[in-house]
Amino acid sequence: MDEKELRILKAEIDYQIQAIDQVITKIHERKSDYAQDARFAESLGYQFHNLYCAFEDLFKIVAKFFENTIEDTSRYHIELLKRMTLDIEGIRPPLISQELCTALDEFRAFRHVFRHAYSYEIDLEKIALLLKKFEYIQTKYQEDIHHFMTLLI
Repeated sequence: MDEKELRILKAEIDYQIQAIDQVITKIHERKSDYAQDARFAESLGYQFHNLYCAFEDLFKIVAKFFENTIEDTSRYHIELLKRMTLDIEGIRPPLISQELCTALDEFRAFRHVFRHAYSYEIDLEKIALLLKKFEYIQTKYQEDIHHFMTLLI
C-alpha cells in the first residue's frame, strides 16, 4: 500500500472517530437522567444504537480498504465485528482487541433488538449494563485504533 492510500485511510478513520465521539458526547448528556424519565432512557437507547452503527461504519471502512468481504450475509454484522479482531498476516493487523469486541458485541445485540422490536419497552437494567460497557469502550477504542494505525505506518 502506498503513502497516498494510507493517508486516505487515516483521514477516513479520523472522520469516523469524530462521528463516534459525537455519539459518546450525546450519551454523556443523557446518561444521568435515564432512570427518572423514560424519554431519556429511550433517547439513551437510540444513542447506543447510533454508537454501534458508528463503530460498524468504521469497520466497513477498514474492511473495504483491505478488501475483506463478508460472504455470509445472514451473519454479516457479527462476522464484520469478529473480523476486526483478526491479525491477517501480510494484509493488516487487528483493528480492535478481543476485549473491545466483546463489549461492542453487547451493543450490536442491543441495536438488533432496538431496531426490530417496535413494542419493546426499554429495560433499565439493560441500559445500566450497557452504560458500564460504554465506560470501558470509550476508554479502550481510541487506544486500539491508535495501535492499529501505528502498526500500519
